[in-house]
Amino acid sequence: MRLLIASKNRGKVVEIRALLGLALQKVVEVVTLTELPPVEQPREDGKTFAENARIKALHYAKAHRILCIADDSGLAVEPLGGLPGVRSARFAGEGVSDAANNAHLLHELAPFPRPWKAAFVCVAAAALPQRVVAEATGKVEGEILPEGRGRDGFGYDPLFFVPSLVKTMAELSTEEKNRLSHRGQALRALIAEMKAAGLLLS
Repeated sequence: MRLLIASKNRGKVVEIRALLGLALQKVVEVVTLTELPPVEQPREDGKTFAENARIKALHYAKAHRILCIADDSGLAVEPLGGLPGVRSARFAGEGVSDAANNAHLLHELAPFPRPWKAAFVCVAAAALPQRVVAEATGKVEGEILPEGRGRDGFGYDPLFFVPSLVKTMAELSTEEKNRLSHRGQALRALIAEMKAAGLLLS
């Protein structure tokens, strides 16, 4: 059987193949959007990460008549009522830089007392052409610092402090970040749910 990852990122394929385990790797072929004929992109106009993940998974499952996994993720900041949320990539406007989004976040947080509690959230969904069949959430709790630290990572990583590791996301090694990853958590839980439901059998 084939399993579509609604992404053009080959790194996600490697990650998901590893999560499937050796037995399922023999019967499940994991493919990305780059390996299938191009189709129109869905309108990700959901108000939550879960809605957007479902929209993407169902859209590509219908378009390609195949079991599909999609995810949506971003930053939710407690004092801002969960913002930037689904607008994380464009918090300061369409097509802006990470630095602009970070500056806008700090500007919005300035009136609030610290600590500025926050979480990186990822929701992953799996769909068949007829319906969404599984869903899982991953979350990393932390807080926003008043200035960035670290050189690695991207997006809000330099501002996102993980108290248990006493580092920002931008100060973590790739291995540390992968262990902690909200996307990794969501995908691990989703694959487990799909296996339990018998969706990944040949």
